[in-house]
Amino acid sequence: MAQNRPGLSNFRKKIWYIIAGTGVFLLFLTGMQYAKRLQLQQEIAEKILRFHVLANSDTEADQNLKLAVRDAVGSKMGALLSGASSKEECETIINNHINEIVATAMQVVAKEGYNYGVQASLSDVDFPVKTYGSYTFPAGRYEALEVVIGEGAGHNWWCVMYPNMCFSGSVYEVVDEEAEESLQEVLSPEEYEAVLQSGEYEVQFKYLTFLNDLR
Repeated sequence: MAQNRPGLSNFRKKIWYIIAGTGVFLLFLTGMQYAKRLQLQQEIAEKILRFHVLANSDTEADQNLKLAVRDAVGSKMGALLSGASSKEECETIINNHINEIVATAMQVVAKEGYNYGVQASLSDVDFPVKTYGSYTFPAGRYEALEVVIGEGAGHNWWCVMYPNMCFSGSVYEVVDEEAEESLQEVLSPEEYEAVLQSGEYEVQFKYLTFLNDLR
């Protein structure tokens, strides 16, 4: 009967220890990366205010209505917030005009021939990763002026209300130079660099870089 060779057995143990150690190290790095990204998202969220409009449904008509409400409320908020110099000031202005915001949206809904209700509030909203112009904001909870049309069961539209990246022009999805400068003033250099990153905020292994090509 063949005997197990001690040298080969020890070699296999060493390989197993290396694999297990590498796995633990990678889990540690991944955990550190996740914690850092979570902290960074929370720091960004503390400094910005988002504008969030939810359609009644995903029908073409309801989605078009959502955009019409966005335009009307956006135009009103652009004027109201034009002199605001802080997130706190924006919050105060929104709370003081919340009934007017609802009335503005309701006027659009009625004009378009619908009888949907509208709700508006400053709310903490869970957002997935969202890209706006050249900026990608990490997933997480953000404060937002949330306008809900009817059931609010359709696809949503959003932008950054403070600093003002919503009302810089007639084309909402284009972020102009002034808005970019405003965002840069509000965020730290690290935070600003983070939102300039594109994609899904995937974890990159800083030290074992060869593993990035294996994912």
